[in-house]
Parts: sequence; structure tokens; C-alpha cells
Amino acid sequence: MEETLEFPALLRLIDERSTAFRAAIAAAPDLDAQVPTCPEWTLFDLAQHLGEGRRAWAATVAEGPGASARSAPEGPAAPREREALLDWLAASAQHLLDALREAGPDRGCWTWWGASQSPQTCAAVARHQLQEVAVHTYDAQLAAGVPQPLPAEVALDGAEDFLLTCVATTSPWPHKPATVDFHAAEGRSWRLSLSAEGARTTRVTDATPSDASARGTAADLVMVLYGRAALHSLELDGDPHVFALLAAWEPED
Repeated sequence: MEETLEFPALLRLIDERSTAFRAAIAAAPDLDAQVPTCPEWTLFDLAQHLGEGRRAWAATVAEGPGASARSAPEGPAAPREREALLDWLAASAQHLLDALREAGPDRGCWTWWGASQSPQTCAAVARHQLQEVAVHTYDAQLAAGVPQPLPAEVALDGAEDFLLTCVATTSPWPHKPATVDFHAAEGRSWRLSLSAEGARTTRVTDATPSDASARGTAADLVMVLYGRAALHSLELDGDPHVFALLAAWEPED
């Protein structure tokens, strides 16, 4: 399995997860069903969110590095009729994939994660978009009664992307410096270092002990990181207070 997914693989997997999302929408008994992992949304709301988000990111990628904020979604609103909705979702995913292919991986792009460890490039956008689609596919499958774990290659890349994009920050850690390790059962580990310089993530390459650690499958880690599962669903070790402080932390940048 690749250590880091290349751009063509990211696009392939966005397409695959988008197809799986539509399959869940097609299989659901009722589009007004509540989504357990997004309780404020129905399945229709989730589909609307996913489609509009992909259209907005397609427009942002197409606008190029000069964009100062994420662009508004382009095209028609999400239709209520199921078959039309499925066609609209397919078109939304295709708009994103076409924009990313046209731009290429190295082109600059506006992103909201400027202070993180992820670059502001179309490759980084594709990487995070894969996780957006993958996690919401799980949400839709759960609501439709057919939940499936994230594919291992998606989950391994997703755990790393979350730690680099959503957790890494230059905002000072307001507590005693600490390290937290995240171990995927598939054989990959990451260390989150928390200090006055912020939060930075690295791959774990030695056996130096951390202050706290969490272990599970890569899919389990992603579900916990995205708030779809409780922390105690993982195998925890070390100081539990560090996890409590991390969960309560609200960085300024």
C-alpha cells in the first residue's frame, strides 16, 4: 500500500467514494431520514451539503491561486426527486474532478488551512476532499442502514490528512508540552507534538514513548478524529488528561 496517495489515486478514490455515496442515497428508504452522525440533517440535507460543497470547491480550484475565499457553488440547486438528485450529485462530483484534473496537483489554491502543515495546493485540496466525501459516505450509509468501514487506503491517508490539516496549528498550546501518538493497526503511526510553538504532526519512526497514545484500525482513528465515534472506542494508553485537554483546546488560528 502506498505511503502517501498520489494525485491520480486521490481522484480515483474521490470518484469511488462519490459513487458509494450515491449508492447509499439510492438504497435509503426515505430521504427525510435523520443522519445519526449529523443529527441536525436529513439524508437530503446531507446530499445537498455534499453536492454544493463539491461544486464550491470546483469553482475555487478553477478560480486559481488568486482567490481570496472559497467560491460560491455554481449550477442548479439540489432537486428533491431522488433520480434527479442522484444525477445532480454525479454532476457535482464530476465538476470537482474535472477542475482538479485541469489544474493539476501543483497549482496553488485558496484553502482555509493556511496555518496547518498541509500546503495550499490542488493536491492538498484533493486529499482533503477525499476525506470529506469518504466520511459523509459513511454518514449516508449509516442513515440508510448499510454502514461500511472506510477502505484502508482511504482511512490511512485520512488519519494523516486530519492530523496535518485540521489539528496542526501555529497557535500556542496553553498547557505543559505533551506528545500524543496515533497508531493504526495497519502499521502506520503519527506523533502529535504540542508546545508553545503550536501543534505539529510527524510520522513515528522510533520507539520513544509518548505522554498518551491511541490505537485502532485506520478507519477507527478517522471515525474518532471526525467525531463519528467516541475516544474510548480506541485502545488508549498513557495520561488520559492529555486527551481531555486536546479535545477542549480551541486554537486561535
